[in-house]
Amino acid sequence: MIDTLLIPGLNGSSDEHWQRHWARDQTRSVVVEQQDWTCPVLEDWQEELDKALSVVDGAFLVAHSLGCLLVASYAKRSQAARIRGALLVAPCSLETTLRMHPCMVDFGSAPLDPLPFPSLVVGSLNDPYMSVEELERHARAWDSELTTIGFAGHINVASGFGRWPAGYDLFDRVLHRATSATHANLALPASDTRWHARAV
Repeated sequence: MIDTLLIPGLNGSSDEHWQRHWARDQTRSVVVEQQDWTCPVLEDWQEELDKALSVVDGAFLVAHSLGCLLVASYAKRSQAARIRGALLVAPCSLETTLRMHPCMVDFGSAPLDPLPFPSLVVGSLNDPYMSVEELERHARAWDSELTTIGFAGHINVASGFGRWPAGYDLFDRVLHRATSATHANLALPASDTRWHARAV
């Protein structure tokens, strides 16, 4: 049974990327592959994630870079009900991505609606794709918990993140939040059941 979907960003994740290691290490995890990694169209990427979610009762998502924006675009989609929680690593600024990769990315406008599932945003203090100020703004907009891991670049192979054991500890925080939210929902009135993360 698959219970974790790995969502790469622009150009996919190379074989040495921590997401690919994760897929090999965790038998209940699978990478959501896209037809076109280099010239992404939001609707096409959403369709592939729709397919992956449609065959599971529920799943946790682990996204990197542009994949985080794909996950955030699910805030108002019906399939969001199947998402139990999300680890969002090194989200990219859509404006910066478009500037660095002109005529390659068709992702509409930046998704900034609150996410209806527990989420943890993991960022870097020197990510070329998103400033700390933007990182904080996105985490607040998404109603996500936020943590930074120092000067870690884009948290990819180029910045030294091949196999990334610490990522599992961060994922455990998402699992804990999701479990806590489920237990709280059983005890709260219907009007109070929405889980709220806090940016830090």
